[in-house]
Amino acid sequence: MNHSLGNCRCRGPAGSPQSGTSAPPGGARGAPFPPGRSKMAAAGPWPGLWPALWAVVAALLLLLLWRRRRAGGAGRVCVAVLGDVGRSPRMQYHALALARHGREVALLGYLQSRPHRDVLRSENIRLVPVAELSGLRVGPKLLQYVLKVLVQSVQLLYTLLRIDQPSYILLQNPPGLPSIAVAWVAGLWWGSKLIIDWHNYGYSIMSLSHGRSHPLVLVAKWYEKLFGRLSDYNLCVTDAMKKDLWVNFKIKAVTLYDRPASYFKETPLDLQHNLFMKLAKDYEPFRPRAGSPGADSSAFTQRDGSSGTVLKARGRPALLISSTSWTEDEDFSVLLRALEDYERFIEEGAELPALVCVITGKGPLKDYYNGLIQKLHLKHIQICTPWLEAEDYPLLLGSADLGVCLHKSSSGLDLPMKVVDMFGCCLPVCAIHFECLHELVKHNENGLIFRDSQELAKQLKMLFLDFPSLEGKLHSFRENLRESRQPSWDQSWDQTVLPLLGNGE
Repeated sequence: MNHSLGNCRCRGPAGSPQSGTSAPPGGARGAPFPPGRSKMAAAGPWPGLWPALWAVVAALLLLLLWRRRRAGGAGRVCVAVLGDVGRSPRMQYHALALARHGREVALLGYLQSRPHRDVLRSENIRLVPVAELSGLRVGPKLLQYVLKVLVQSVQLLYTLLRIDQPSYILLQNPPGLPSIAVAWVAGLWWGSKLIIDWHNYGYSIMSLSHGRSHPLVLVAKWYEKLFGRLSDYNLCVTDAMKKDLWVNFKIKAVTLYDRPASYFKETPLDLQHNLFMKLAKDYEPFRPRAGSPGADSSAFTQRDGSSGTVLKARGRPALLISSTSWTEDEDFSVLLRALEDYERFIEEGAELPALVCVITGKGPLKDYYNGLIQKLHLKHIQICTPWLEAEDYPLLLGSADLGVCLHKSSSGLDLPMKVVDMFGCCLPVCAIHFECLHELVKHNENGLIFRDSQELAKQLKMLFLDFPSLEGKLHSFRENLRESRQPSWDQSWDQTVLPLLGNGE
């Protein structure tokens, strides 16, 4: 059942055939059985398969009848992600927007990282943990993957059926395998409408590791296409993805661009100082350089002992920041090579500031890149890779001088949330090129777009040549961001998502 947002359109549970689908090889549909061969024999070597399939169809029909009888759950919404809730900002924003409108929200997912304190403090949001699957290391990788999907299906369905009956299930994709199918089944049981929020395609992320022609990737694409059509409504993050969903999946969606939450803004100098002093306890690059006056000083700021006023430290380094999930779609060797070139520029006599490069986040490749960082021999650049508390991350973005984004969309259709947050803090960005990046980063207006490490190094040199002067492109980019404020997340959400939910459904 795939409804457009403005023009509701239903499909049967199996979806609708694609245009141009031809009859099966060997004859037209409904051709007679060959002589001497019974219909039962034509069913193939598994005579018990058809009764089992009919049993499944009957069970689904009963669920549909149950849905009609049980339709309800007014005012309740389940926001679900088969991932870490604390690292799923868009789903937290959905939950907060729903709570702001008086909805009771079950925010369902893994509770690995602490969500934002606004989520924790909301009386209308209840965190619902999904048990994590770990230690499954039996047999070949394919068997492990199949078992993982089966166990996750049971865990997720069990959790969805234990919550109070919701009127809507709002699901993040990816990961969609098995969550789309499980959420659809739970929706049948509860009489809930399914809304899929398409952040990307799961099969395209899988193809980074396995290649686009791998059988698992092809199965994942088929699954996403089939079960994605069973949703009632669809959201997506770019106009390019909206077009692709319709052209290739025949799914109608509406674009809800990521917007920064209200707490992503420029950080006042006194809060910058407090943050730097806090981080200096654990991370050496934030500590004052040798000879810096006073104990109440960081590498970037100092507090005047008599007046209590916070000032920028004289000769301070520039603060470069990036954030990542440390996955295959971000090649941080590009940044590391650019930093080596920047170091060489200084050694050759260029008047450039020292750099502190902060790369925040958690993920599977973090140890690998930390190993590469330790092998670098940089005198004028310090690199640290902290994991920040949810409240400290926007403060650090609002304190930085330049952001760097190495996200290359696996599908070419999604936009990096980190750049959205940086722009909310009026932080200019250098971002690596991919197909639809122009929907967010305007080259030479709010940042720069690069294609390789050499181009990034030249951009860093150009932007920091006049640092910390208020002249030059770095300052003009920041001014452009201050002047070109986009609608807030709450405004966009109210215009796009709220109409789907009806009056108190």
